[in-house]
Amino acid sequence: MGASSVEPTRIIAIRHGVTAWNVDSRIQGQLDIPLNDTGRQQAHRLALALAGQPITAIYASDLWRAYDTALYVSRAVDVDVTTDEGLRERSFGEFQGKTFADIEALHPEQAQRWRKREPAFAPPGGESLLQLRERVVGTAGRLAALHPGELIALVSHGGVMDVLYRAATRLDLQAPRTWELGNAAINRLLWSPDGFSLVGWADTAHLDDDVLDEASA
Repeated sequence: MGASSVEPTRIIAIRHGVTAWNVDSRIQGQLDIPLNDTGRQQAHRLALALAGQPITAIYASDLWRAYDTALYVSRAVDVDVTTDEGLRERSFGEFQGKTFADIEALHPEQAQRWRKREPAFAPPGGESLLQLRERVVGTAGRLAALHPGELIALVSHGGVMDVLYRAATRLDLQAPRTWELGNAAINRLLWSPDGFSLVGWADTAHLDDDVLDEASA
């Protein structure tokens, strides 16, 4: 069967609910920071919004803030959560646990390269944007390919959402971001063997006024 005859997979891509470190603009990366009270409320509202959706599979980062968010959705649609390390946030290495201001003060040259979104730049011990894109696009495509014609949920992180948006819109890694990466927002994509395409982005109607945009990854 040719690629063109494969039914596309519908994807609901979700960034986890907010954490205390998001509020503090502290870089989480792959550190395992839990949801705060607001994040749990966001996850609850998200689950209510998705309760009627015919989701057949839920995949989540194994970091607790994403996995916990996915569990709320799991209970609403009666589908188990499968974790995949490929959906983890970008590793920021030695930057993890610091604020943006800390990094600018301690490592001004590296901070500037990060601000410029240099694709090959990696924080010490961390991942570059090129490595992140390869991991995320590969993981999301692999998981989507298991479910042609179905609707699946991917629960992950801000940096992962950014990569998926760029993949779906064919935007370069260095293109300025003009889209939101809201906590617990509903983002809709299609996947086919030809790649990702955008259906809808940053639906936050279910969150009223408590949605927080990306403060830290």
